[in-house]
Amino acid sequence: MDRAHSLVGFNPTDRPQDDFYPTPENATISLLDIFKPSGNIWECACGNGAISEVLIRNGYDVISTDLYGHGYGKVGVDFLETKEKLSDNIITNPPFNLANEFIDHAINGLKIKNMALLLKLQALEGDKRSKLLQQTRLSSVNVFRKRLTLTRNGEKMKNSGMIAFAWFVWKEDYLGSPIVRWL
Repeated sequence: MDRAHSLVGFNPTDRPQDDFYPTPENATISLLDIFKPSGNIWECACGNGAISEVLIRNGYDVISTDLYGHGYGKVGVDFLETKEKLSDNIITNPPFNLANEFIDHAINGLKIKNMALLLKLQALEGDKRSKLLQQTRLSSVNVFRKRLTLTRNGEKMKNSGMIAFAWFVWKEDYLGSPIVRWL
């Protein structure tokens, strides 16, 4: 059972304390093909800057913060405790076990206008999260055709590539049911 939990990222004994799984460059590049927010972007769980650096190379002004120090951005900023909105746009790969809290705080607390979160596709499951998603402006779920290869704390994982990921995108002016796309 521990192995099964570890494969889907559930086993708390096998996870980094700060849930540090840097985002592969190709994942952020794929997002920019379908999501082009105007203005600056807040990367509120910036880790080692993997997403921020791709955004900067593509001409975006990026505000990078994180609760933990991985050598990038302003450290010690707890997004879930933040009262000040640093941008109307967020692009991040939040800790999966805090996905609900990130969504709720960004949309309902800070009133973020546009947001893209890299989440496991299983984020669509569950009564609590599905109700939360239905009450927001979720515009699209953009599923990777090929599984992403993630690293844990910068080291290749033994079972990397076994979990399906998607970019979940919220847009301030979107009305209706979310669209499903493949990247």
